[in-house]
Amino acid sequence: MATSTVSRTRPPRPARRPERRPAIRIRRQLATSPWLFAAPGLLITGVFILYPFVSTVLNAFTDRRTLIPGQFVGLANFRELLHDDMFWIGLRNSALYVLGVVPALVLLPLLLALLVQKNIPGITFFRSAFYTPVVASIVVVGLIWVWLLDERGLVNSLLETIGVGKVGFLSDQWLLLLSAMAVTVWKGLGYYMIIYLAALANVPRELHEAAAVDGAGPVRRFFTVTVPAIRSTMVLVAALSSVSAFKVFSEVYLLASPSGGPAGEDTTLVMLVQRTGTGLTGRVGYASAISLVVFAVTVVLMLLVLRADRREDA
Repeated sequence: MATSTVSRTRPPRPARRPERRPAIRIRRQLATSPWLFAAPGLLITGVFILYPFVSTVLNAFTDRRTLIPGQFVGLANFRELLHDDMFWIGLRNSALYVLGVVPALVLLPLLLALLVQKNIPGITFFRSAFYTPVVASIVVVGLIWVWLLDERGLVNSLLETIGVGKVGFLSDQWLLLLSAMAVTVWKGLGYYMIIYLAALANVPRELHEAAAVDGAGPVRRFFTVTVPAIRSTMVLVAALSSVSAFKVFSEVYLLASPSGGPAGEDTTLVMLVQRTGTGLTGRVGYASAISLVVFAVTVVLMLLVLRADRREDA
């Protein structure tokens, strides 16, 4: 008897659904990747900026010293500031520094940028020369100016040669402060010149050509075309230079010595912070209070500059 084999056909297996685990992993990686890239910067910011700022705020309300933990004293440090003659001297010098440096650093780099913007033979050399003080070390720059302005320096030697006599650039209170301002302006010219060059490159030539067709000369085109077009950049330069001028330290410290010039009359607020808060007997709490005042004044300066810009826009 013949046996017939019946082939059994298996039903087709349902297609497997794609697993969602890789997609979930990719989403998790996409969610965490930005934080991984930002982690080094956030860590550096927290350790070197945020933590010192919070520590300074807390120490300002204590009587902490360098080797002695402080106790909470409330507003005692700030009340002492009101009766500290050196604090008012430092505040006066820092304010005068802003008034003397900021206008020069807003106007002179702009004129310098207009000069080096032109394509004339050898202009590349002058661009590099004007920017060289920016990359030079402030300590080296300060020492060079000390050698130039010293009583036996090059400048006084030339003045004696022409019969003028020696000038106490580093021994007179006001001349020393003006000399430090000159160093700050000289060193910052190239930096702000680059900022202005970037802004001038975005001014449309059509505006100058239209003004020239209307009969406007170079001076009139400067005030009616160039200045309005780069006004936001001028505000930025004013804000940056005012903050850096109020926090000046190196130039005055190098020219006036750590004592702050004759009888300490050229001491700035940042120099007072350094002098008060360092050393084995440094008053860290009192220096922190001065630092908070410097911070508050710089914030006020920024707000005043921005408010003036908004008024002009209105």
